[in-house]
This record gives sequence, C-alpha cells and structure tokens, in this order.
Amino acid sequence: MVSYWYYQIPDSKMTSSALKNTAIKTGTLAANDSTAFIERLRPDSGISEPVYKQLLRRITDMIQSGEISDGFSLPSERALAEALDLSRTTVRRCYEELRAQDQISTHGRAGVTVKAPPSRINPEMGRLKGFTEEMSELGITPSTQLLEHKIVSDRTIASLFNRPASARFLRLVRVRLGDDSPLSREVAWYDLTVAPALAEWDAAGSAYQFLEQQCGIKLINAEQTIEAVLSNDEEAAVFGFAEPGPCLLLKRKTYSDNGQMVEYVEGTFRGDAYTYRVNLKMSSNVAT
Repeated sequence: MVSYWYYQIPDSKMTSSALKNTAIKTGTLAANDSTAFIERLRPDSGISEPVYKQLLRRITDMIQSGEISDGFSLPSERALAEALDLSRTTVRRCYEELRAQDQISTHGRAGVTVKAPPSRINPEMGRLKGFTEEMSELGITPSTQLLEHKIVSDRTIASLFNRPASARFLRLVRVRLGDDSPLSREVAWYDLTVAPALAEWDAAGSAYQFLEQQCGIKLINAEQTIEAVLSNDEEAAVFGFAEPGPCLLLKRKTYSDNGQMVEYVEGTFRGDAYTYRVNLKMSSNVAT
C-alpha cells in the first residue's frame, strides 16, 4: 500500500501557520512524518564527498526509485539550506545540477518541481506485435501523436523493400505514448504496392490491425535490431530532454506470409523508461 507523508519547512517570511508542504510518495515511511525527508538528505560530515554532491545523489536516488513522484515540490533553496544548516550556495549548486540533468524545474513562486521519468516498462520480446498491442498487454493506455503522413518515393527505402526507385511508400512519423507519457518517436515506411489502402489510412490505432483487417495481409515474422544511441534534437524535444539522452533505437523489417516485406520502422525509445525482457532457454544438448 502506498502512503503519503508531508514534511514542513518554515519560511522566514511566512507565519508559523503557513508552512510549505511537499508530498513524497513512499511505501516505507510513516504517514505525516515531519522529519524523515530532511534526515534522508542530511549530509554525512565523515566522508570526503562534497556536500552538494551528497544532496544531488540522494535526491536523484529518490526520484529514480519513485519515492519522489513527477510534479511534486521540493523546498526552496533557502528553506532547504536552513533545515540542513547549510549555505544557500551549496543547495543552489545541487539544484543547478538537477536542472542541468532535467530532473527538476523552477517556476518562480511555484517553487522547485520534480521532473521524474515515467515508470520503466518491461515488454517481453519474442513475438511480433505492434506498440498498441504491447502497451495494452502491460495495462498501459496507448495513444499516438501523428507528426507526418506523407506518400513518398525514396531510392534508399525502395532498395530495402527490393522495389524499383519509383515505388511509392507511406511515411509516418509518430510519437507513441503510454498513459500520456511519450515513450518513443517512430518513423515508419509501408509498401503501397502491397497495401495500397494504407494511402488513405488516418494512422489511428494499430497499423498491424489495419493491414490484417482492411488489407487482408497477414504478418508472420520480423527482423529486429536494437542499439544504444543518444537522442537527436527532434527526439530530445519529444521526450523533454534538456540535452541528448540515452535511448534505444529499434530497427524492424516486417514480412507478410508470402515473404514480401511490408513495413520498415526505426523507433527511438527513451532509455529511462524502457527495458526489454528476453526469456532464454537452455539447449537440450548442452552438457552439464
């Protein structure tokens, strides 16, 4: 069971009855614990690590573990400095690092707000399925923002599909979201020679369902690679990164039951939210 507790830090310009409250979500701390948060942050004078780095590490750990949720408020520089008996410069340096890492934002009187990444999702690999089906299986509500829907002729893409240079393809650029959080930016090409009805598709819902139900095409297998990359400018803007961040780049070629390639996708997934699972089985002829 998840409980909520609040710590209260007096502001020197506020009356004792008007205290700043900040909600921290945790399953281990008692409700209404007024000291636990500050004690968690209190620096250890017995180690050589700089105080601002200790604060940075502890706040970062709490964000990444989910104890501090997205949108929750942290105390102001002055309030935290007073509570920990530190200089305001030390707390400011910590907060500047957190802002540079895009883990907090400052909005004037609204204070310091946590920008936590979405909870990690763990889809299992090994079966061909689209983003919509994958999210639904995980109990996550999928949605899509369509950035581009264009009919193109592209010599490089045509060669991937083993088509002449004049062949036409549907090019889609979409942001795929889970529970309204952007998880991937996807660029996909579909062979209109095989599935001409896709030219009129509005890109709502699952492409795989449309191919099967509206085009009569049965997809049976795909070749997929995964590599580590840094986000480019467009992807960083989609994910809300202040600077290039780690991502997973998935490249997939999808084939129909007659062996014809129907789809080519390059999807960049944010690395702080996505973890793939693979089940491995021991071969029966391996010696023990």
